[in-house]
Amino acid sequence: MTQRKSPSTGKIRIGIGGWVFAPWRSNFYPEGLPQKSELDYASRQLTSLEVNGTFYRTQTPETFQNWHDQTPDDFVFALKAPRYTTSRKVLAEAGESTRRFLTSGLTRLQSKLGPINWQFAPNKRFDPEDLAAFLALLPSTIDGLPLRHALELRHEAFHDKSVAAEAAALAKAHNVAIVIAGDSPYPRIAEPTADFVYARIMGTEDTHLLGYAPKALDAWAAQAKDWANTRDVYLYVISGAKARNPSAARALMDRL
Repeated sequence: MTQRKSPSTGKIRIGIGGWVFAPWRSNFYPEGLPQKSELDYASRQLTSLEVNGTFYRTQTPETFQNWHDQTPDDFVFALKAPRYTTSRKVLAEAGESTRRFLTSGLTRLQSKLGPINWQFAPNKRFDPEDLAAFLALLPSTIDGLPLRHALELRHEAFHDKSVAAEAAALAKAHNVAIVIAGDSPYPRIAEPTADFVYARIMGTEDTHLLGYAPKALDAWAAQAKDWANTRDVYLYVISGAKARNPSAARALMDRL
């Protein structure tokens, strides 16, 4: 993949996972808002959304076009790559499934296409040679549209600093980000390996009205600002007390 020059000051985007979740209809969406209008509303409260639906099933070009048309000009979607690609035993053999996903119509998002999260299962072991072959399959553009790729590495072996460093070196050589896992049991490989940062923070709790205590929100906002000194930042409030995630995301935006 072609290395792209990092911006001197990056843009910070804050979001959550998806936009369809029943409890949000009582604490995020206005009362009585039709479900068909939830994406329109969420995209005007946040600056990005991570789409989980692309992980489970192939979307149509018309669906991507609809997402594009419902959202503001400066909005961005992050897409989770299909599980049938990342769950295979030999990643080097994922060329056809990778191509099928990338040509499924996601370019209909145009400038609203953000990073693609290639999320590996927690039991997916690290094979340096196979991972290197997989990274070589990821194009930097599709139909002239720039692509950004991120790897979510969740096997417990990545808690080992030497293993994490080896994976980071491979990712850096391809300008691929390693997803930074925050407030979770998954390994946290914090060294940026691309011209952007992709973070997923998972520590919201029901006991906090905003999902996190104020000091924790302050700390994550400060971390995002620090990353943004040299690169773009995509930060998603995921998992945890899911009902609180929109409040936490908006609290972070307020601090930024």
